[in-house]
Amino acid sequence: MKGIRFFLVLFIAAIVIVGCAPGPNALAGTSSQNGFVPGFWQGLWNGAIAPVTLIISLFNKSVQMYEVHNSGGWYNFGFLLGIIAIWGGGSAAARRSRS
Repeated sequence: MKGIRFFLVLFIAAIVIVGCAPGPNALAGTSSQNGFVPGFWQGLWNGAIAPVTLIISLFNKSVQMYEVHNSGGWYNFGFLLGIIAIWGGGSAAARRSRS
């Protein structure tokens, strides 16, 4: 009985995770109104300021934390690297727990 319950919970968790997966970005690789396609460096900057931008976006609908008109994989890599590099990536918490 425990095995069936385990696989049922695992199946439901898999359905929930797959249901939250993002779809394709139809605007990736296309330029915005000013003709600019953000790449790695813009993604790095947007990742670095993402927590601040998230708070501002809660109160101002014209502010977005992610640029949908981007170059694709390089922008995404820069965005994640910006979040990890600037905001510690969890290393600060690990450092505190050791001391």
